[in-house]
Amino acid sequence: MASSHSSSPVPQRSSSDVFFKKEVESAKHIRPVQSLPDVCPKEPTVTDQHRWTIYHSKVNLPAALNDPRLAKRESDFFTKTWGLDFVDTEVIPSYYLPQISKEHFTAYQQEISQREKIHERCKNICPPKDTFDRTLLHTHDKSRTDLDQVPKIFMKPDFALDDSLTFNSVLPWSHFNTAGGKGNRDAASSKLLQEKLSHYLDIVEVNIAHQISLRSEAFFHAMTSQHELQDYLKKTSQAVKMLRDKIAQIDKVMCEGSLQILRLALTRNNCVKVYNKLKLMATVHQTQPTVQVLLSTSEFVGALDLIATTQEVLQQELQGIHSFRHLGSQLCELEKLISKMMIAEFSTYSHSDLNRPLEDDSQVLEEERLVSLVFGLLKQRKLNFLEIYGEEVIITAKNIIKQCVINKVSQIEEIDTDVVVKLADQMRMLNFLQWFDLLKDIFSKFTIFLHRVKATLNIIHSVVLSVLDKNQRTRELEEISQQKNAAKDNSLDTEVAYLIHEGMFISDAFNEGELAPVAVDTTSQRNASPNSEPCSSDSVSEPECTTDSSSSKEQTSSSATPGGVDIMVSEDMKLTDMELGKLANNIQELLYSASDICHDRAVKFLMARAKDGFLEKLNSIEFITLSRLMETFILDTEQICGRKSMSLLGALQGQANKFVNRFHEERKTKLSLLLDNERWKQADVPAEFQDLVDSISGGKIALPEKKSGTTEERKPAEVLIVEGQQYAVVGTVLLLIRIILEYCQCVDNIPSVTTDMLTRLSDLLKYFNSRSCQLVLGAGALQVVGLKTITTKNLALASRCLQLIVHYIPVIRGHFEARLPPKQYNMLRHFDHITKDYHDHIAEISAKLVAIMDSLFDKLLSKYEVKAPVPSACFRNICKQMAKMHEAIFDLLPEEQTQTLFLRINASYKLHLKKQLCHLNVINDGGPQNGLVTADVAFYTGNLQALKGLKDLDLNMAEIWEQKR
Repeated sequence: MASSHSSSPVPQRSSSDVFFKKEVESAKHIRPVQSLPDVCPKEPTVTDQHRWTIYHSKVNLPAALNDPRLAKRESDFFTKTWGLDFVDTEVIPSYYLPQISKEHFTAYQQEISQREKIHERCKNICPPKDTFDRTLLHTHDKSRTDLDQVPKIFMKPDFALDDSLTFNSVLPWSHFNTAGGKGNRDAASSKLLQEKLSHYLDIVEVNIAHQISLRSEAFFHAMTSQHELQDYLKKTSQAVKMLRDKIAQIDKVMCEGSLQILRLALTRNNCVKVYNKLKLMATVHQTQPTVQVLLSTSEFVGALDLIATTQEVLQQELQGIHSFRHLGSQLCELEKLISKMMIAEFSTYSHSDLNRPLEDDSQVLEEERLVSLVFGLLKQRKLNFLEIYGEEVIITAKNIIKQCVINKVSQIEEIDTDVVVKLADQMRMLNFLQWFDLLKDIFSKFTIFLHRVKATLNIIHSVVLSVLDKNQRTRELEEISQQKNAAKDNSLDTEVAYLIHEGMFISDAFNEGELAPVAVDTTSQRNASPNSEPCSSDSVSEPECTTDSSSSKEQTSSSATPGGVDIMVSEDMKLTDMELGKLANNIQELLYSASDICHDRAVKFLMARAKDGFLEKLNSIEFITLSRLMETFILDTEQICGRKSMSLLGALQGQANKFVNRFHEERKTKLSLLLDNERWKQADVPAEFQDLVDSISGGKIALPEKKSGTTEERKPAEVLIVEGQQYAVVGTVLLLIRIILEYCQCVDNIPSVTTDMLTRLSDLLKYFNSRSCQLVLGAGALQVVGLKTITTKNLALASRCLQLIVHYIPVIRGHFEARLPPKQYNMLRHFDHITKDYHDHIAEISAKLVAIMDSLFDKLLSKYEVKAPVPSACFRNICKQMAKMHEAIFDLLPEEQTQTLFLRINASYKLHLKKQLCHLNVINDGGPQNGLVTADVAFYTGNLQALKGLKDLDLNMAEIWEQKR
């Protein structure tokens, strides 16, 4: 009568392929059918939904109809369970049923339309028989009358006894009230209510039975159909069984052997994998002891490689293994510990390398150890190790100076270290030679120290460059590999075989067996440390105990350090090219910093000695020696480090400025004292000064070396011979020339003070010019030296001295110009100003000499009278004074300058004579007065031309006559 509710309807495949495809696609979205228990609790529960039993067509109808737990009657009786727990669910439309439209019935309508016409025709011919019997009609009316007796409340669709109103209507409380002695009547009333309800139930059951009897034919027809269906299913089951038997025989004969071979191959491969996995686990289990062994021999790189490989194996091939759940965190902590150990080891190495004796010939201490440490620190991204090295450089530089001072002080017996406790005070007790030797020793130690630092940093730099080069080559190989893989993927056949066993394809099954040895071989380089134990000999393949994932990580490239140590660079570096480039720059900056540190310590050493003015008190030779030593050290450090450090150079410049100031003040004071004591008389020229002047010939200025044994035999000369000219000079000028040469020589010895020396020298020359002008022209020597008068000889001698200085100013200018940078050539204008000042001074002296004679002419000729005797006394006196003038200046001034001077004096004489003749009204008329004047003028001219050097002097005395009519 009823089929199983849990059985799913079987869709009939129509001729349309579209409908079949929709079934397949919609099958993925079918909600599972809710399993309901059977209506017969005692009957066995169906466990196999595809197996049909007799219980599927059986239902206890009275139990279904008379279930007192139901609040209302259900329209669907065919359920597995019944009761209050059952909840109606919305029936989901079946995905197997197609959407039916009118087009589906078109073919049927066309086929049945003809039959319908025949049916209608037969229906009109033979009227239908009245199937309803009067008895049945009467029975139906009676049943309806009986049903009307049942109260309408029981027929309501929302009938529920849990509603208080409904419950009070069906079971009034008045029938159950036993108070007031009415027990018998209430009991009868309750019994009457029960009988009434039983009567209503009987009416309903009778009507239900009547309805079932009316449809008995359809019920039995359904039962008959069930038996036929069972027969059909039995035949179908037998046919399926026969088909399965045949398929099983075919599978056994044709397929089972081949599939068994594949299964055995897969089983073998799985066993090999399990075996290799166990060997891998055994190798990983030995990681920590192996790391301890490597750390005991300071093999930090090998330990880190082993840890990294083990971590990768744990993450990729041994993930999820319970026994290794804590190994990853242990390895991480061990890796952090190794990082700390490497930093401590590098600090120890730096201290040992920099503090070993400087006499040691080896540039780098334990180069292999250094390479290993640097490589490990780079692997762990610990890039601050350069800071550790830099701090150690500072400490070592301090210790070098301290040890050098201690060694030097201990060698000097005059220093009592018990009395003078401080090392700086002990150092200040050294004289210049001792202190200079100490400074030279410090500079030599610093040079060796910088060579050692450079060698160490070169090793570190080569390691960094090797890693950088490996990163670049790795990227190139990856790009080439990606291109090859892309080309290979395009050529692969995309067709694969059907899935047959354990989620694998046939092609995979065969390839698995073929590639297993290859995969095993590619793992030969994995998980291997420098000291790791080899796999056991009973393995399938020797290198099978490692993983494929890390096979490429240990591919290394080798390069060599400057010391010849090969560097094996692995591919698992985590540093970027930018970081490596920045680290390389930091290494170079550290070398620069080491040079700066040495210079800074040297500056502090100099300043400690200069506190008591020691350096300022050095003489020129000592300071030049010190300056050359410092410049040599600066050049050496520049060649080592590639950059000039400025601190020591600045300190040298500062000391040089102080030296220049003191140098200039000493010589200016000396010149001032010489001028204050100069009597402006011609001095003899010692041979050494003549040699000094001779050394300047050719435009080169240099102090001549003293010749022992020959200087005393040579007598002083009266004049100084300069390029064939004679210069009569005073002693101050000779010393001034030597001082000027000292300035020029100082510039050669200390090039950094060229500009300062030029300024000081120009100041010195200006001072000499102004001071000599004050003493001679200004007659300051009368009070300073005590001269009675400033004679013409004094004036001529001062002029000649000035001319000698003017002669050397171009040479001095050229000397400084060759040593000045082009941008400072404008400072040479000082020499132009000095030359002009000197020429003006010389001109003033010449004018002074002319003025002396001019006053003499004015005094003598104002008393001149034209009368006998001839020559007159006035002209005799004039000629006498002219002779004295000539005698005073002829040996001092050159002949050309003397002639020029006397021409100017003669012009003054003619002017005064002409003025006096005009006053006396003497004209050129050939008279007696004219004859007397002519005789006197002839006497004057003859005497003047008779003087040495004035013979050819054109006096042109005819201009004295005033032409009158």
